[in-house]
Amino acid sequence: MSRHFRSCQSGFTLVEAIIVIVITGILAGMVAVFITSPVQGYVDSVRRAELTDAADVALRRITRDVRLALPNSLRRITVAGGDGFEFIITKSGGRYRDPADGSTGGNFLDFTGSLTNPCGSNCFDVLGPLPEMEGGDRIVIYNLGEGYAPADAYTGQNVATIDGVGAVTTNPVNLTANPFASQSPPLPSPNSRFQVVDRDDLVVRYTCTGSVLTRYAGCSLATPSVCGATGAILAGSSDGRPRAECLVEYAPTATGRNGLLYIELTLTDIPSDEKVTLFQQIHVDNSP
Repeated sequence: MSRHFRSCQSGFTLVEAIIVIVITGILAGMVAVFITSPVQGYVDSVRRAELTDAADVALRRITRDVRLALPNSLRRITVAGGDGFEFIITKSGGRYRDPADGSTGGNFLDFTGSLTNPCGSNCFDVLGPLPEMEGGDRIVIYNLGEGYAPADAYTGQNVATIDGVGAVTTNPVNLTANPFASQSPPLPSPNSRFQVVDRDDLVVRYTCTGSVLTRYAGCSLATPSVCGATGAILAGSSDGRPRAECLVEYAPTATGRNGLLYIELTLTDIPSDEKVTLFQQIHVDNSP
């Protein structure tokens, strides 16, 4: 009876189990050969897309800022270990009342020191709707850039500060002082135009050094300007994951009064060493 019970038992032998394991391993290896390449390709495409998106967002931000640059204020700067540029950024602009525009009354912006305005010498009327401005903002008129003093905003000779605190909503606009009346020679705008520079932004600087692309705001109106605040990283990272590298070229008079800023931004992924490079050419309006 015992022998009959043992003979009825069934199962896998060790040899059969080994054969099944070997066959399963072979099949898994064959499947892996066909799956590895598509999966790796998908991972690579995702990584490239992330790098491309990061570079594109950074270049779009730069383009938006540069299009607000005060005419003739953009300049390349020397940055240790990389490239950089800066410019005075505007928030709005308008036209001031000028004796040459045919006005017979109101408050003129005085460029001679001899006009008599109802509001005094440190004020003027804006023609048309008032642009966005508030106390502490700067008024800049006819900026021609470095080497054209007194029409160089970095020297402050064509820059005035709006007096008071809070938004300016009515005429006349009051200034803390009138530097235009003491210009030598006086350089009013041929079109009676002025630009408004935000009191908190002033000079905006971009640097590409130490594997990061960084934006600074609130730098001083000076040569060289000074940036005291901590910058915002737009691309790359301090540990090089990914690493940002830039090439900057600027032609201030590429087409008459228009400049052309060329930026090449390369982001390199670590440790795959895969990189993407984007180019951007930005039109700079240098008509004061």
